Amino acid sequence: MKLDETKRQKIVHPIPPLYDKDSKILILGSFPSVKSREEAFFYGHPQNRFWKLLAGIFSENKPETIEEKREFLHKNHVAVWDVIHSCDIIGSSDSSIRNVVPNDLSEILENADIKQIFCNGAKSYEYYRKYQEKETGRKAVKLPSTSPANAAFSIEKLTRAWKEICVPLHQQELARFYWIGMIIMQEFYHGEVSQRHIMCGFQRLCCNRPE
Repeated sequence: MKLDETKRQKIVHPIPPLYDKDSKILILGSFPSVKSREEAFFYGHPQNRFWKLLAGIFSENKPETIEEKREFLHKNHVAVWDVIHSCDIIGSSDSSIRNVVPNDLSEILENADIKQIFCNGAKSYEYYRKYQEKETGRKAVKLPSTSPANAAFSIEKLTRAWKEICVPLHQQELARFYWIGMIIMQEFYHGEVSQRHIMCGFQRLCCNRPE
């Protein structure tokens, strides 16, 4: 469908980045949709599957209000922003984007312990690689878009792909399991493992004290 060039507008991103010092992953979109710009918050289109998808992955209820969404992201250590600071765009069409000025991601990366950057969709990934990868020195992971325009991906298919975001979120827990496993295996090798040793190992895990 041909876009109406008379509706092209130069728009500056109206939403500040959402993160805190405990954020572990950064999810980047391309640029807010018309609905998101109206709401002044991310993924505001009711048919965008972002919130339903993440709620399913984290086994939580889908947040509805902006405040619930903000709390949901902080609770799960997820930072959210977009790659574009300003551009010329027609409506919400990523394909119409021209004259891109990228966002400066250093504020987030310098103030949060971001383990991995993920891009929500091909356009976000394309612009990140073009404008920000060299500046950040970090590779991003491309994930399929949660936009309703990405009809090829059902919510089930999106969930399988997006579960990758859980890996950096649980790195610390995985490291703890590794060290406790090493302790138990060492004790087993020396014939010293017992129920008491196993319970002590799990206590160390829960207390975050791998010894």
